[in-house]
Amino acid sequence: MSQVRVPVITIDGPSGSGKGTIAKLAAENLGWHLLDSGALYRLTALACQRHGVDTQVESAVERVAKHLDVQFVPNEEETQVLLESEDVTKVIRTEEVGEIASVVAVYTAVREALLQRQRDFREMPGLVADGRDMGTGIFPDADVKIFLTASVEERARRRYLQLKAQGKDASLAELVEALAARDERDANREIAPLRPANGALVVDSTHMSITQAVEIVLEEARKAGLLV
Repeated sequence: MSQVRVPVITIDGPSGSGKGTIAKLAAENLGWHLLDSGALYRLTALACQRHGVDTQVESAVERVAKHLDVQFVPNEEETQVLLESEDVTKVIRTEEVGEIASVVAVYTAVREALLQRQRDFREMPGLVADGRDMGTGIFPDADVKIFLTASVEERARRRYLQLKAQGKDASLAELVEALAARDERDANREIAPLRPANGALVVDSTHMSITQAVEIVLEEARKAGLLV
């Protein structure tokens, strides 16, 4: 008896492109599961930080990634993320954790340790997966592949507004510099570099609303026969 194939939509792109928000809304519209792959790397980074693991030692980071004690608990507002039973939903979104995550994500052993964990999210009725290599490495057979981008200035502006809304100090110039550095690191790493997957639709969201971007994803789903 052949297994039923589970449909997948991948949304890849650089930090601040809006892929997380758009993937979440698309998944809600479709009634599908959601994979925020970046959270797994951020969780690995946070676990390393909390346990005093040297992130310059690949084998040490790999051990952390293999034994992550993680839970994703969906609720109405957002998916609650638990690390070792502690709610770290907001902590993993800090700039500091994001920077560490960008470093540990270049390690081949770490990516392999998290590979199957990501693929296990593929369950009926379907999956919307966002990250940096969803369409190129994790789900190369995805039904719809989107590469979402925006100018570095616009992405920095969005992050700046988020931080200010949270009552945190932020420098727009420093955010631009940090994002540009992260883009270069992600695009030029040997393993799973950040780039559009073969056949991906490239969407520039610089001058686009979230609603418009979500509609593009849903329209691609319709074209692929995933949404009536």
